[in-house]
Amino acid sequence: MWQADGAFPSGSFAFSYGLEGAIALRQGMQQVEFAQLMHAIIRHRWATFDRIALLRAFRAGADLAAIAGIDREVEASTLFSALRRGSRRNGASFLATHARLGNESAVSLRDAVRRGECLGHIAVMQGAVWSTVGLDEELAQLTSGYAAVSGLITAAIRLGAIGVLQGQAILRDCLPLIQQFVVQPVPIDAEMESFLPFLDVASARHEQADLRLFAN
Repeated sequence: MWQADGAFPSGSFAFSYGLEGAIALRQGMQQVEFAQLMHAIIRHRWATFDRIALLRAFRAGADLAAIAGIDREVEASTLFSALRRGSRRNGASFLATHARLGNESAVSLRDAVRRGECLGHIAVMQGAVWSTVGLDEELAQLTSGYAAVSGLITAAIRLGAIGVLQGQAILRDCLPLIQQFVVQPVPIDAEMESFLPFLDVASARHEQADLRLFAN
């Protein structure tokens, strides 16, 4: 509950996955369309990419070389520079918070990022640090999924695309889908993959327009 709390300055609640571009492409997006987009992001980005990066880093423990390798894979697999920068910024925020709270793993990772040994992508840093704070793999995944969806809904509300109550209804309906993926076992050699053409095109157009993404 502590790590998933929106008031916890983790960084992950302020990253929109380039949602601004999608909303700009579909002006007047209806609640049902936004809900469908949230489900697509859970199925084809969070469950198959972020969750895999998280679990692989979680399982790497204190192996800095392994964590750095996962970090580089996330970097190479993220097509647009704005999304890469946003993920690294939020990873840095996450590490800074935990380092100031006295987490030794976060301190080591923060220093590794500063030395250029790691890039600090948010999902990777979450997995590495959450393995040290008492979460098991299931709880780490639930926390990650909730934070991702809550962050997207917060961004949509700030953009004026949906209302607060609409956002809560969509969040409620996303929770069983997150749980559905969490109970599925993830093999140790799982590969990260993501397929969201609409969001990729929207992110590209948004990036070319040099508009700022919601990223803390």
